[in-house]
Amino acid sequence: MQLLKEKIINEGKVKEGNILKVDNFLNHRLDIQFLQEVGKEFKRIFSDVNINKILTIEASGIAIASIVAQYFDNIPVVFAKKAKSQNLDGDLYTSTVKSYTYSKNYTITVAQKFLKKNDNILIIDDFLAEGNAMKGLIDVVNQSKANVAGVGIVIEKGYQNGGKDLRNMGIRVESLAIIDDMNENEIIFRK
Repeated sequence: MQLLKEKIINEGKVKEGNILKVDNFLNHRLDIQFLQEVGKEFKRIFSDVNINKILTIEASGIAIASIVAQYFDNIPVVFAKKAKSQNLDGDLYTSTVKSYTYSKNYTITVAQKFLKKNDNILIIDDFLAEGNAMKGLIDVVNQSKANVAGVGIVIEKGYQNGGKDLRNMGIRVESLAIIDDMNENEIIFRK
């Protein structure tokens, strides 16, 4: 997606530790007009699949998934919680996930009542690096006996193993921008 690549080049910053900071438009301050274009693009890419639910993980994925859902006829968005709260009740699907950004493990949870075996689920998130969050979400979907119709990623770090691992699992992964290398002076996108 050319618009995304331009925003990354013009507004993104590469920080120490291969962290791409895009908080000016994607995961702290939200550029809604831009996110609407992201939603349209995911609808175009996944128009061949009958999707009835979107799954993401808190926190950065929620806004993106919500806007994407509008382009899929306002289908429901479910987000996995990273901490068990008092307002989670009933039976839960859980999976342990290691965070690349925060270097810690956490247990994600989704109430069983929100994922059903006949659901066709599109998983949406802002970044794909090592793929741990996606693997955890896929595990939750598999526990529910629902179908992972695909994974939509805004920015994939192609030099890390997440995308490759998911594709090797037979998962359809569609990323709007894939970065093959980056440093403080340059960002190289996959062609």
